[in-house]
Amino acid sequence: MSTENLVDMLRTHPFVEGCRPEHIEKLASMAARVQFEKNAIIFREGDESSFFYLLFSGSVVLEITGAGRAHRIQTLGKGEELGWSSMTPSMAKKFQARVLEPVTALAFDGARLRRACDEDCAFGYAITQRLLETISSRLQAARMQLLDLYAPAKMGAPGKPGA
Repeated sequence: MSTENLVDMLRTHPFVEGCRPEHIEKLASMAARVQFEKNAIIFREGDESSFFYLLFSGSVVLEITGAGRAHRIQTLGKGEELGWSSMTPSMAKKFQARVLEPVTALAFDGARLRRACDEDCAFGYAITQRLLETISSRLQAARMQLLDLYAPAKMGAPGKPGA
């Protein structure tokens, strides 16, 4: 896919909303179009995966694993981001990502993207602002799941527990 096509594709993604045109072009120069089939595991919790993705179609479930099973944290779809931890030095994934519906995405090598952020502070600041929004969203989703899981049983009318 040509860089021009990637720029056009990127311009439609909410992650780059408000970005300078030169920042979108820089991102496009690092992008690779990828696809994942239903039930594919994009990465597992703890994997040292270096890829950050912008989703353009399909859906992915973020899960944490424990006690021999996966617990759903959040479902992501078109217009969302996946793999923010590839932008951290350890690159260890915090969740498992499993495809629910076939996915088309743009993939970015985290190490290359981090270098570009280091070399161009304005670009790095723009990317970091957007990544912080993504991380905040993931934390809120995990919080909501925990509240749902550990919330006390709802009480009914006085004198009628659980009614």
